Amino acid sequence: MMRSPFRLATAVRKPNGDIALEVKEQRPIAQKYPFLSWPIIRGVVGLIDSLVVGIKALSHSASLALEEEEEKLSSMDIGISILLALGIFAGLFIALPAFLSSLVDQFISSTFVYNLVEGLIRIGIFLAYLLLISQMKDIRRVFEYHGAEHKAIFTWENGEELTPENARKFTTLHPRCGTNWLIIVLVISIFVFSFLGRPGLVTRIVSRVLLIPLVAGLAYEAIKILSRYQDNRLAYILTLPGLLLQRITTREPDDSQLEVAFAALKGSLGEDNYVAGENRRDS
Repeated sequence: MMRSPFRLATAVRKPNGDIALEVKEQRPIAQKYPFLSWPIIRGVVGLIDSLVVGIKALSHSASLALEEEEEKLSSMDIGISILLALGIFAGLFIALPAFLSSLVDQFISSTFVYNLVEGLIRIGIFLAYLLLISQMKDIRRVFEYHGAEHKAIFTWENGEELTPENARKFTTLHPRCGTNWLIIVLVISIFVFSFLGRPGLVTRIVSRVLLIPLVAGLAYEAIKILSRYQDNRLAYILTLPGLLLQRITTREPDDSQLEVAFAALKGSLGEDNYVAGENRRDS
């Protein structure tokens, strides 16, 4: 799946070897409601939009891959899926770290150190989760397609024609990947949660869940700032953890996966905007 400001493209390799491409025109919701483009708020909107788009894309790609008639997801289906995803996230990465850190509460006097310990536990659980699911065959293929997307984008940004030969030489680690956002969310949450002190376990869990939108919005703003200074050494150091994490969330793709990524990228750009042979890094 690839998206540009005005298009969303989903490409799927069908069982017969053909590539099915679906391109949808999309209008940024902030054009209709300008306040949604305000700092912090735009990060929250982006998070919700990514969840909705991701769920729809998974449903669509699964139906194409299995050559089954697609059942259109209702608003209720999407809502339930989002709530389920958020529930799993809250359980694994909020409730569990809060509970584990409470076991050492009596041994730590500093509020910040206590929240730091909880944050490190959260990061550890997150890394363990990624390493665990990366061993699953289907997830490995997802990570290979993730790597294919990055190679396709690098190829286009460097003004080269989208061919497997050109794409192979590029890395699967991209500085503007959403994986970087996840790491920044985990780091920023340590500082935000520290302002709440050391409430009881239940209050701690509830307050952290309620603060997810704020943390997501702050992380989004941090990513935007870092992306403006990606050639700066300090910015590179700050994005390095996200790049290292991509060693888990991306894998080297094969040529057939690169072709699917090319199709999605071209679809998202449109023929008018896809120009090979020009440097497109600042697009």
